[in-house]
Amino acid sequence: MPEPAKKAASAFIKKPKALEVSVGSAAEYVAETGKADAKVKWQRDGKDIQASDKYVIKSEGVQHTLIVNNVVKEDEVVYAVISGTSKVKFELKVKQEEGKETTGNPAEPAKPAEPAKPAEPAKPAEPAKPAEQKEDGSANSAEIPTLQLPNDSQVWSCGEAATEELAKLDDSNRSTLFVEKPQSGTVTVGEDITFVAKIEAKDLLRKPNAKWFKGKWLDLASKAGKHLQLKESFDRITRIHTFEMQIIKAKENYAGNYRCEVTWKDKFDSCIFDLEVIEAPEVQQIDIRAAFKRSGGEGQDDAGELDFSGLLKRRAMKEESTEPEIDVWELLKNAQPNEYEKIAFEYGITDLRGLLKRLKRIKREEKKSAAFAKILEPGYQVEKGEKIKFVVDLADPTVELKWYRNGQEIRPSPKYIFEHKGTLRMLTIKNCTMADDAAYQVKAGDEKCTTELFVKEPPILITRQLEDRNELVGERVELECEVSEDDAQVKWYKNGIELGASPKHRFRTEGKKHWLIIPEASKADSGTYSVKTTGGQSTAVMKVDMKPLKITQDLTDQVVRAGQQAVLECELSEASVGGKWYKNGQLIYPGEHVKITHRKNVHKLVVEKMTLEDDGDYTFIPDGYSMQLGAKLRMIDAPKIHLDHLAKTPEIVVVAGNKLRLDVPITGEPMPRIVWMKGEKAIMDTGGRVRAESFPDHTSLVIETAEKDDSGQYKIVVQNEAGEDSAQLKIKVVDIPDAPAPPIVTEVGGDWCSMTWNPPNYDGSSPILGYVIERKKKQSSRWMRLNFDLCKEMTFEPKNMIEGIPYEVRVFAVNAIGMSKPSEPSKAFVPLAPTSEPTLLACDGVTDTSVSLKWRPPERIGAAGLDGYRIEYCLEGTNEWIQSNTELTDKTKYTINGLPTGEKIYVRVKAVNVAGESAPICMTTAILIKEVVVPPKIRLPRQLKQTYIRKVGESLNLMIPFQGKPRPKVIWTKDGEPLDSNTVNIRNTDTDTVLFIRKTERKHSGNYELTVQVDKIQDKATIVIQIVEKPGPPMVVKIVEVWDTNVALEWSLPKDNGNAAITGYTIQKADKKTMDWFTVIEHYHRTNCVISDLIIGNEYYFRVYSENMCGLSDDGTVTKNSALIQKEGLALKPPKYNDFDFQEVPKFTHPLINTVAVAGYNATLNCSVRGNPKPTICWMKNRMIIDKDPRYRMFSNQGVCTLEIRKPSPYDGGLYSCKAVNALGEDEVECKMEVKVAQ
Repeated sequence: MPEPAKKAASAFIKKPKALEVSVGSAAEYVAETGKADAKVKWQRDGKDIQASDKYVIKSEGVQHTLIVNNVVKEDEVVYAVISGTSKVKFELKVKQEEGKETTGNPAEPAKPAEPAKPAEPAKPAEPAKPAEQKEDGSANSAEIPTLQLPNDSQVWSCGEAATEELAKLDDSNRSTLFVEKPQSGTVTVGEDITFVAKIEAKDLLRKPNAKWFKGKWLDLASKAGKHLQLKESFDRITRIHTFEMQIIKAKENYAGNYRCEVTWKDKFDSCIFDLEVIEAPEVQQIDIRAAFKRSGGEGQDDAGELDFSGLLKRRAMKEESTEPEIDVWELLKNAQPNEYEKIAFEYGITDLRGLLKRLKRIKREEKKSAAFAKILEPGYQVEKGEKIKFVVDLADPTVELKWYRNGQEIRPSPKYIFEHKGTLRMLTIKNCTMADDAAYQVKAGDEKCTTELFVKEPPILITRQLEDRNELVGERVELECEVSEDDAQVKWYKNGIELGASPKHRFRTEGKKHWLIIPEASKADSGTYSVKTTGGQSTAVMKVDMKPLKITQDLTDQVVRAGQQAVLECELSEASVGGKWYKNGQLIYPGEHVKITHRKNVHKLVVEKMTLEDDGDYTFIPDGYSMQLGAKLRMIDAPKIHLDHLAKTPEIVVVAGNKLRLDVPITGEPMPRIVWMKGEKAIMDTGGRVRAESFPDHTSLVIETAEKDDSGQYKIVVQNEAGEDSAQLKIKVVDIPDAPAPPIVTEVGGDWCSMTWNPPNYDGSSPILGYVIERKKKQSSRWMRLNFDLCKEMTFEPKNMIEGIPYEVRVFAVNAIGMSKPSEPSKAFVPLAPTSEPTLLACDGVTDTSVSLKWRPPERIGAAGLDGYRIEYCLEGTNEWIQSNTELTDKTKYTINGLPTGEKIYVRVKAVNVAGESAPICMTTAILIKEVVVPPKIRLPRQLKQTYIRKVGESLNLMIPFQGKPRPKVIWTKDGEPLDSNTVNIRNTDTDTVLFIRKTERKHSGNYELTVQVDKIQDKATIVIQIVEKPGPPMVVKIVEVWDTNVALEWSLPKDNGNAAITGYTIQKADKKTMDWFTVIEHYHRTNCVISDLIIGNEYYFRVYSENMCGLSDDGTVTKNSALIQKEGLALKPPKYNDFDFQEVPKFTHPLINTVAVAGYNATLNCSVRGNPKPTICWMKNRMIIDKDPRYRMFSNQGVCTLEIRKPSPYDGGLYSCKAVNALGEDEVECKMEVKVAQ
């Protein structure tokens, strides 16, 4: 679990403690804040407490007090005090006086009781004692009997609201889901703690959701891990869900406020609890007594560190405590800074300032001084009136020395005496007083050292103890004690809580005498009072009793009519005694309706206008006395039926099948007799489906399962001794409507249909709000809803259906109650639609009497298919469309014949299927019926613009499109001669010509010329065809020389190159013994080579294959002689040869060719170059170098250079050049490329 944010310091330096008090006494809580202007508010069960007679709230400086007067059993709740972000909770426990118990049931109506007799004066309540604290901080919750009041039929309390309001308050505080809430806890650092929450699942259908939070928003669910684990379990027997949050190895910053939230549907409950983490006790503890013993040698009483244990010596000698010894040093180390003064006073520390500085310096390392051989000790202590001597040892006696007190230089005087003894420098202070308790400093040159002087006063002893007192309410009380010193500081406490100056408590001091004065004592002032000094304390018990009280006039029962004034009056013997009025045990507050007066001895309660709420048992209780005076106030009123919560014409609507419970408020005193009637028939209150129920304040009509026949007029009659009343009610039972009739499909489209239906026969007594439509495929059982918003009309068009699939539809009717059953499905229907219009209609040719058309099929045909096309034309200037074809044509071209020459016509084409005709596609312009001459134009394919190469035996099929009208004349020639029709086939059409050779031979190579002619206009194109085959073997292969393990070979060019350039040679060797051939060199370009790394002693034959673009020759030429690799000792002395110079200036062996490219299709430029050393190739366009352009790709392999232009555009046309450069020179070739857009 990630470490939470560090807990902020509490705003309270003194927190209220839980108290246990007796019924009728007062409870006083005191809290002290760190700031005098801090705002503090008090709470009771999570609700703010307002100042009143019941709750007295005081604030004086840093002290804040809450006094709860006249404590009763209902005050036994959790209280809290809040300042800023700090909140402290505490409890109030109420114990009952012995021999008394509470009776009575608030829920039952109170019976008339006899006037209460004056009760005997109650015994004085014992002073409040702090309740014992449990480990989790809550007070002991043992059961204590509550106070019994004289009248057994009455319930008494001193709450602040009416009984109904208190009941609501109790319900709000009562948990709705928790059976057991997580409790606040305390854990030591490094230990584990578990918080448990339990939820009863009796009324829950599913598991509730529980979340744990720290503070307000930090959700701990995502923080589970090493230090936090969340668990949950379920007991099937008790049906209780248990949620646990376990904190493992707690740290100090885990302390704080936590919250557990539980939700289930619309139910919600939460619980807040606190975690307090305390530090683990340290193994090694510092003994403050040993730490402050003087370090000086014997005979130097004023040298060394301070021995602090002397401060507590007198107290230790005076009283021998059986409690374990308290280490004040540890107390100060672990205490908050705002608690230092309290600890100092409690344990008699007068030199707190030096002690705290000593704490800060305990870990500080002392630096070695250059000016002082021995410095002052950190602290010195001296008795008041004694003398003290400070001694330092100088390293350099000549240095100037100065003494300072609180920063001011000390001058020699009878009080301050300076002495010199060698390197020792001494300062003696005589007759020390409290003014000498200060910080001292000695400065030698630029260095200085400091110390603290603590002047110790003797502890203050109490010479005269406090005495127990018995006082009466209202009298002045003075508690007196005497101490050993004049004007000494003392502190007063009540029940362990420190008292501060206030109008309630005043303090007076005269020399050694001290008084606590209470100007006017009250019952709440009873308790244990103590006074504390630095040397001891004294305790006394004070009891405050009430003065005897007599009742001179008691309360009497009264009966008052509604709206009249009611007066309750009593008289007491003491005029100064106040009191409180209660109604049915609830405290009454004065207002416009109820007025309370107290004049002299008379107490009066006046109800201005008597209402039913004022009826009840009234009680007057004198302040501070246990007696009470009681009387009954009764109102008589005629019965009345209250239908204000219904409309002017009461009509109740209920859904059929549901339960109806109609509650009607009834007033009348006494309770009237109630009769329900439907028509002339009375409804009985026995347990039937329809019954009537009567209660003190209302009557109910219950219909368990509403039916249609339950609709009608109902009558209520109420009657008592004061009168009679009646009312009429109308009940209407509504239901879902009947199913509509089967829908009718009126029209069908390609993916839609149109449907209609009739409304249902019965609308369920509620208007039809709309309809829901569903559809399904006929062979399927899955219905699909078509509209998410209700259809208000009785027509609908389902869409997005699959064409050609049978469908069914049905309808639901909807009213305010719900949806009806579905109607019967409609008759099955199949969505079909005509095709879309044909596409790309164009004129393919025009003669003097006919027009040829062509088009493409429709983009969408649909499930109905396509039967054919219908062609229509219309003469320009008329609106009559003439059908050209009597029967449908399934082709996508058609010729309209018999047209008048010179006329203009419009043409359109329609696609036809079972669903009908599609929309027509029309020619946008009129067509002139007259043949047009189009110049011939050959569109030579790109691959034919360069030499077209085929292998011998392959078929040759070239289709060359052209244009021209009328039909052009096509002429083929080869090398200027007509073609041989026996070996070459020609096929011509209106738009293209085909050259076909079934099996090519070498003789078919040559330049073929195509001429397309229309009248006297012609266009020509030349096609170069090259028929190639494998080459023949080299003519002769000779062994030129043999030396060491090398053989030099030489051969001549093959006689037949296969009508293609020789691209290389393959050389093989074979051992004469085995004659197994192995390839030595492949793709070799020269006609001589050297074979190396031969095996000595073996004899070899060699053969050479020639290679062109078709592959290796079928046979290889073998050397006539063999080459013997001689052994060592027979070394051949080779003749000397001059090295052949292979260097060569770059030279292009195949130039670039002018090219025409088609836009959008990749184009390539090829050339070949040779040179040694290998030249660097550079491509340029319009004399600009092409470099790092993604539209160009450059290749170079075996001297063949290629430039690929990706998807060229007209912008890419221009002059392209290729330059080859090496150390010997350079060469360049160029060509023009034209990019044409395809038409």
